[in-house]
Amino acid sequence: VAVLGPTVVTQLWGEADPIGKRIRIRGAPFEVVGVLGSKGQSSFGRDQDDLILAPLETVRSRIIGRRIKADSVQTIYVKAVSEEELGTVQEEIDAVLRAEHKIQPGEDDDFQTQNLASILEASRAAIGAFTVLLAAIAAVSLVVGGVGIMNIMLVAVTERTREIGLRMALGARRRDVLTQFALESVALSLVGGLIGLGIGLLGAAGIAAIGNWPFALPVWAIPVALSFSSLVGLVFGAYPAWRAARLDPIEALRRE
Repeated sequence: VAVLGPTVVTQLWGEADPIGKRIRIRGAPFEVVGVLGSKGQSSFGRDQDDLILAPLETVRSRIIGRRIKADSVQTIYVKAVSEEELGTVQEEIDAVLRAEHKIQPGEDDDFQTQNLASILEASRAAIGAFTVLLAAIAAVSLVVGGVGIMNIMLVAVTERTREIGLRMALGARRRDVLTQFALESVALSLVGGLIGLGIGLLGAAGIAAIGNWPFALPVWAIPVALSFSSLVGLVFGAYPAWRAARLDPIEALRRE
């Protein structure tokens, strides 16, 4: 007899009821007596519904044969009554396996045990390292973009020196010129942020569509991204704006 995962059932019979039908695994006939509930993908991307369960002795004698020892298995899954008991259960399993394998005190284990807590911790560590890497790349990109904005604004100040001098001669105060160029810098970075945000969204949606992955965008992501973009423009545009505000009107008017 065999119990099938939903993926196997769909691939073999579609939506039809598989109970009572027969399948062959390496030539051995099995009768389908049940279908497992759907679990979806694991945290490592494996389809947990793509499997077949059959009695251990039948698998050993009819499928595996002599390829491995008759009294050995590759993996054993153990379910604890609660998350708090995981550590205790793992220690007891280690003790039982060492005794069964006749491992003497001080010798290394010839097996490996893991619990979900350790796997989750390792996964979090990997995600944390990946997040730090992405943050570093984003920081470098922001600095490079900020330097580019600063250069553009410095060129704008140089090219518009006479305009600045004329405005100041007609009564514009230094803070007016400072505000003007600061706002221009923020607007420039905000437009660049909008373009980058659009490219990022389209790229993420395209990759999700190709890989058939779910795509979700947090509500706070867009305003945070645009706020950072504006902040970069304000910080890196401060010096060009200050330089424009410090120009001498008479000298600015004389500039060709």
